[in-house]
Amino acid sequence: MYDEIIKDQRDFFNSNQTKNPGYRIEQLRKLRSVIKLHESALYEAIHHDFKKSSFEAYGSELSFIYNEIDLAINKLPQWSKRRKVKTNLFNQPGRSFLIPEPLGVCLVIGAWNYPYMLSLLPVVSTMTAGNTVIIKPSEIPSATSAAMAKLINENFPAQYITVLEGGVKETTELLNQRFDKIFFTGSTTVGKIIYQAAAKFLTPVILELGGKSPAIVTRNSNLKGAAKRIVWGKFLNAGQSCVSPDYVLVDETVKDVLLLYLKENIVRFDYSFDHDNYVQIINEKNFQRLIRLIDKNKIYHGGVIDPETRYIEPTILKDVTFDDVVMEDEIFGPILPVISYSDLNEALEKIKSRSKPLSCYVFTNDNKEKNKILEELSFGSGAVNDTMMQLSNHHLPFGGVGDSGFGNYHGEYGFNAFSHFKSIIEKPFWGETEIKYPPYSKRKFSWLKWFLSR
Repeated sequence: MYDEIIKDQRDFFNSNQTKNPGYRIEQLRKLRSVIKLHESALYEAIHHDFKKSSFEAYGSELSFIYNEIDLAINKLPQWSKRRKVKTNLFNQPGRSFLIPEPLGVCLVIGAWNYPYMLSLLPVVSTMTAGNTVIIKPSEIPSATSAAMAKLINENFPAQYITVLEGGVKETTELLNQRFDKIFFTGSTTVGKIIYQAAAKFLTPVILELGGKSPAIVTRNSNLKGAAKRIVWGKFLNAGQSCVSPDYVLVDETVKDVLLLYLKENIVRFDYSFDHDNYVQIINEKNFQRLIRLIDKNKIYHGGVIDPETRYIEPTILKDVTFDDVVMEDEIFGPILPVISYSDLNEALEKIKSRSKPLSCYVFTNDNKEKNKILEELSFGSGAVNDTMMQLSNHHLPFGGVGDSGFGNYHGEYGFNAFSHFKSIIEKPFWGETEIKYPPYSKRKFSWLKWFLSR
């Protein structure tokens, strides 16, 4: 079944239709209008899976897709042009340039936590670059998966774009096929499986994974502002965000004040289903996993759960150490451990001794502290005095490093990620020196050294 779909896509790609920038723009406009037409159905589906409001679904998912499409339509004529580069003296007279070309048939495997954005945003990049694409959304939020399948499959030919639903079995079968690029968003564990499968065909991959992203709060921070932004970033989507602050590292001299402000903001934001500003944990498996991470002896605020609705109250844990169970793996839920430190150097060493995080958030008004942290720590992306907002700037690439992934996308970086840049040098038949041609001599050798050093 899958080999036929992939063959059809490869045949369509080889027809060269997708290489036409005009065709790409036309299809991007169509995608935007189709999403807009089906917005209410998309909102209904995501509310079914998460209890996520239309406000939050638009702000954290659809708006990103619309903005990415609009940018691509506007910039595609520029991005798809040949790019001139300098030509060295030895190749004069001549000119050099790069030709961006699409890779071919791509596979995008989406994640469940932001099912629309993390499935369709990379698809916009594949379309912009001129590829065909198979989309495999996560099966965990079943309503959103079905909504995307209906939206795409009823409006686009399968030889160009298609959604294939299913679970591990279907994904495994897909990975037995040859693709020209694979894009995966998900856990590090599954990312390694994707990478191994791709290696059989030497298929390039982009892996957007996760990790324990720290929020570092120094004594020189605006503690009130830091608490407000940490709470927002942590408990958006009930903490089910790969770039949410996983834990807080705070100077022990200001720990108590920060804890108080964190609690005040949780209370003020009134996280509840009744006010459409909170979501449920995606499924029973993750609900039970998160409950086991809550040490009742370390609860500073929260801890209330409701198994019927898979509700976990935003929870702060204090007096946490790096040896606690909650610090072993990425939390991916509404639990915020707070760890205090007395020496910033020691705190940074603790972070550096662990896997490289996807994100890092630095809260300080001291430039020396800020630069020290930004220069010493390795992480995918981050922010100073805010959380998660780096994703909203399409001029910044998004991606991880080390165990948090590799490769990046968003905006022009997404176009580049799904393109190959052919390197071309073009020369006339006049004006050429004879240095490179035999017979060689000492005189030619001297001239060769001179030319090649220029």
